[in-house]
Amino acid sequence: MKTDLNKKYWENRYLNQETGWNIGTISTPLKTYVDQLTNKSLKILIPGAGFGHEAQYLIKNGFQNVTVIDLSKTALNQLQKSLPQVSSSHFIEGNFFDHTGNYDLILEQTFFCALQPELRPDYAEKCFELLMPNGKLAGVFFDFLLTKNGPPFGGSFIEYQKLFSEYFSIKTLERCYNSIKPRDGKELFFIFEKLTTTTR
Repeated sequence: MKTDLNKKYWENRYLNQETGWNIGTISTPLKTYVDQLTNKSLKILIPGAGFGHEAQYLIKNGFQNVTVIDLSKTALNQLQKSLPQVSSSHFIEGNFFDHTGNYDLILEQTFFCALQPELRPDYAEKCFELLMPNGKLAGVFFDFLLTKNGPPFGGSFIEYQKLFSEYFSIKTLERCYNSIKPRDGKELFFIFEKLTTTTR
């Protein structure tokens, strides 16, 4: 039976502390990427932020224009308590696909893999819509066989390349060299830059 990955599902996962994806800190590939960003004024969106370790790291390193969105009120409340200096307007309880705005960078970490696979084309299109000209989508995708069991749902280099090349120039898509041990050999780091027009 297919699980309905809706607001209630995710809220219950946080309430019941069933958050196996939570590693307690920013993941190494994302940290390495953030550490080489020099423009601290970038407008950044983190979809499906959860406890927001990436957001916390960004804020603590001088990035002040960071917005997070998640379906779980519990996760967002905990994140907001850890970042009291950040305006409440940067914590959005809602559906990523309903969100509007314009960003320089969308950071991806365990959100894409938590979506029902049939939503992946919508995800690519939504990221394109939310990004400003020359904006980037960057982060980590899982690299293992896509099955009906999930989340997390897997995927492959070829799938990602085909899916995102309609909307983005593929700048980087390669096996992570610095994954945490449990994810070693199962992650692809990527940087995609928004095309001026879609290839559709």
